[in-house]
Amino acid sequence: MPKREFTSEGNQGAVTGTEKRRKIAFDDVRTPATDGPEPRANDAYTVGWICALITEYVAAQAFLDEKHNRPEYVSTNDNNDYTLGKIGKHNVVIAVLPDGEYGISSAASVASDMLHSFPNVRIGLMVGIGGGAPSLKHDIRLGDIVVSAPRDGKGGVFQYDFGKTIQDQSFRPTGFLNQPPTVLRTAVNGLKAQYESEGHQLEEAISNILEEKPRLQKYKRPDPSSDRLYQSDFVHPPNDDSSCAAVCSGDPLKLMLRSEQIREDNPAIHYGLIASADQLMKDALIRDRLASEKDVLCFEMEAAGLINHFPCLVIRGICDYSDSHKNKEWQGYAAMSAAAYAKDLLCRIPPNDVEALRRMASGVSAQPRRGESPSLNEEQKRMLLNSLQFDQLDTHRTTIKNAHSKTCKWLLKKSEYLEWLNPRKLDEHHGFLWIKGKPGTGKSTLIKFALANSRKMMKDKIVISFFFNARGNNLERSTTGMYRSLLLQILEKLPALQHVFNFLQLPTWNNGYHKWSIESLKALFNQAVQSIGKSSVLCFIDALDECDEDESGI
Repeated sequence: MPKREFTSEGNQGAVTGTEKRRKIAFDDVRTPATDGPEPRANDAYTVGWICALITEYVAAQAFLDEKHNRPEYVSTNDNNDYTLGKIGKHNVVIAVLPDGEYGISSAASVASDMLHSFPNVRIGLMVGIGGGAPSLKHDIRLGDIVVSAPRDGKGGVFQYDFGKTIQDQSFRPTGFLNQPPTVLRTAVNGLKAQYESEGHQLEEAISNILEEKPRLQKYKRPDPSSDRLYQSDFVHPPNDDSSCAAVCSGDPLKLMLRSEQIREDNPAIHYGLIASADQLMKDALIRDRLASEKDVLCFEMEAAGLINHFPCLVIRGICDYSDSHKNKEWQGYAAMSAAAYAKDLLCRIPPNDVEALRRMASGVSAQPRRGESPSLNEEQKRMLLNSLQFDQLDTHRTTIKNAHSKTCKWLLKKSEYLEWLNPRKLDEHHGFLWIKGKPGTGKSTLIKFALANSRKMMKDKIVISFFFNARGNNLERSTTGMYRSLLLQILEKLPALQHVFNFLQLPTWNNGYHKWSIESLKALFNQAVQSIGKSSVLCFIDALDECDEDESGI
């Protein structure tokens, strides 16, 4: 049975973000050098640049003014692949996610390892491709660039799979992610003013690179006729991998009518909110809804794993329209346009402004590394396990009335419930079953029944739960309390997993006292789930809407 991390309320199409990595530990990692200037010391690099795809990685390397040899040393257990070089007056380290891995947790792991190997990194960039959210307000076209920008005093990245849905079916995020550093936001404004008064030469810069590197011709701008925006209710035939040009373009009535653009500068740059989640947005109706309600301009899959621990600006070249009509023709050019903008941005920032910033590595101590450093004995692990306990941890569940003998048994025959339990249907439901209804209709009783039935009938699975309680103490209504409870349940059921406590990398032992942060709880929970192996986890979350409003997300 596929491993599942959560079963909770969520939007359709959500995909859980637990990603696996191969971990190869080396006491002293040496990487072979390539032709180029002698490598600088790792401390010489102050700008961290992260890519998710090989296409983005190639584009990033193409815009280096100077390419350095690969690093001679990286931190123990750091499996990242790095390209080092210079843009303007900045030494830049570029990393890419492992092949086949996408999403929030993978991006966070790459960033964490980068900061351990390059501890002087002070600003970050997440640069690559994304799906656009065109609207009447924002005429976004393929190849355009979206730059994350705060709006209404909130950060420029919105983690939309952690929102709530209430009776009116409207998304209500539990929080926005942190803003990028001021020096980056100031540079964005300065570059915006420069472009407005003088125009930009991004297209020319891309053309120059393609002329110098004939092998990169697939990165050139595609023919404008391939920029097709379909009506939101028109879906690409399921299970058909043929191009949209072959199977969808026969009926022009399915295309949105858009005027031909006459632009002084191409590509256009848009500034605003970027939506991030552990999923590929392929639903035009949800796209339009979030664009309308939250003014979202772009969808992507990694930024939410970086923003709060790897303060960065997110720059995305638009390669499709976040619908079922995925368009790989534009991925190369979109990656080039985003990288070209990132280079212009860095060239506006004085190096001394970057040096004056706090090192990012000083804030990553709570983040677990890939690999572990066993240091805690069994007694210490037991004391940390006990520290996860809190009063009323399970009180609310016990106060919910049990279902009458036949009241809730209909659920066990419900097709949606059976499909959720069917591993062959995982690609359709992505591990989520969302039960919604009006207040007082018995949802909590139903969840309690499903929980009890699962524990009774599914002995081969790890079944955990949390019941939010708006009238309870702080931990009963917070995500901190939820993660403490869920982590405690997993580690009690599988004591062998208590080795994850070593990932805390505690500098000193404080007699078992540990002030749990939401970041360390999330990290340990993810690590525990990843370590389960072939077992399955069923997680029941009740009353998500009773979580504190000021919570930043689950």
